[in-house]
Amino acid sequence: MEDEKIAIQVKNLEKVYKLYDKPSDRLRETLGFGRRKRHTEHHALKGVNLSIHRGETVGIIGTNGSGKSTILKIMTGVLNPTRGEVIVNGRISALLELGAGFNMEYNGIENIFLNGTMIGFSEKEIEDKLNDILEFADIGEYVHQPVKTYSSGMFVRLAFAVAINIDPEILIVDEALSVGDVFFQAKCYHKFEEFKEMGKTIVFVSHDLSSISKYCDRVVLLNQGVKLGEGKPKEMIDAYKQVLVGQYTIEEHDGENLLEDEQLRALAAKDGKRASQKAANINPELLEYGSKKAVITEYYITDEKGITTSAILKGSSFHIHMKVEMAEDIAAPVFAFTIKNIRGTEITGTNTMFEKAFLESVQAGEKKEIIFTQEMNLQGGEYLLSLGVTGYEGDDFTVYHRLYDVLNLTVISDKNTVGFYDMNSRIEIRAVP
Repeated sequence: MEDEKIAIQVKNLEKVYKLYDKPSDRLRETLGFGRRKRHTEHHALKGVNLSIHRGETVGIIGTNGSGKSTILKIMTGVLNPTRGEVIVNGRISALLELGAGFNMEYNGIENIFLNGTMIGFSEKEIEDKLNDILEFADIGEYVHQPVKTYSSGMFVRLAFAVAINIDPEILIVDEALSVGDVFFQAKCYHKFEEFKEMGKTIVFVSHDLSSISKYCDRVVLLNQGVKLGEGKPKEMIDAYKQVLVGQYTIEEHDGENLLEDEQLRALAAKDGKRASQKAANINPELLEYGSKKAVITEYYITDEKGITTSAILKGSSFHIHMKVEMAEDIAAPVFAFTIKNIRGTEITGTNTMFEKAFLESVQAGEKKEIIFTQEMNLQGGEYLLSLGVTGYEGDDFTVYHRLYDVLNLTVISDKNTVGFYDMNSRIEIRAVP
């Protein structure tokens, strides 16, 4: 039967929060003092429908405040819906607020049993998993000390180990795969891949679009509590980038698309305009200097479809735009960009002199738009973009305007190789007689 293939069924789900200006307003309304409504309503979810099949990994993406965490908390029973229902067929383990059920006075062992019991496992089941949990957490003798003495790193390691090693049928994950140091993160991702290979059902919320692209079979896009659509990861990530800048348009997807009327169109555009500045990932504390004989007035990145974004798919083409206004006559300005990793190492970059693209003089008052187009072959991750206008006055190198680390650039990848960039190797394996 079809119902037997459904792990989680979400039907017409709504969640409304009552917001009060001050605690006394809540008390007055609860006690019935007066008839005046003392709260405003915030609709976190608005009639969401969703079916998640057994063995499927489904990602949920959207801007902050779109309802992602709320829907996960309702799935796990942490919150009750205002209207609608969620039907869960299987035992859930949730990686939401790690360690939320821990007693700070108990030691690690006691908290493992406490947390496991809260999830719904028997003492015998927890005992059978205890060695796996302790080995995964790898906090040594500290497990016998009260958790209030733990560092934040040890705390999340233990909490994650409990949640991930209790054998669930359904795993709910909310931004929890990036805890601890890099070695522990690698262990977490390996466990996550193990779950996929075992055919577990996984519901995954993350702002890490590379992880969404790599692990998810299907992606759901939420915006201000409304389900805008669902489909293949790449299609929904593209749609999400359009929402960020208020350019969402209806397209045909293999999955379901619910953005059908003008009201929902307006919703996407409204949220996008509000989020566009944040989406551009402009650094509010950028370093700039120069003589200002030429001034960089505008800068942004577009993807291969011409959409303004700070997230680029590895293997696709993208464009760096820079608009410059000349305050004085300049004999031969040089326009440049550099990309660094978050540790400050310069990875790549070029300029119009290297590319022999512009070797002309300019006059005061002239405006130029420079567009660098290239393939994105950097590994998935976070990078910083710097821009500059320089030149030579006689034999002296002169900086007219330089902007350091102006934009954060995210590279989305489902395949990373060794080092800074991908050589796009082609591999052939032959049998040798």
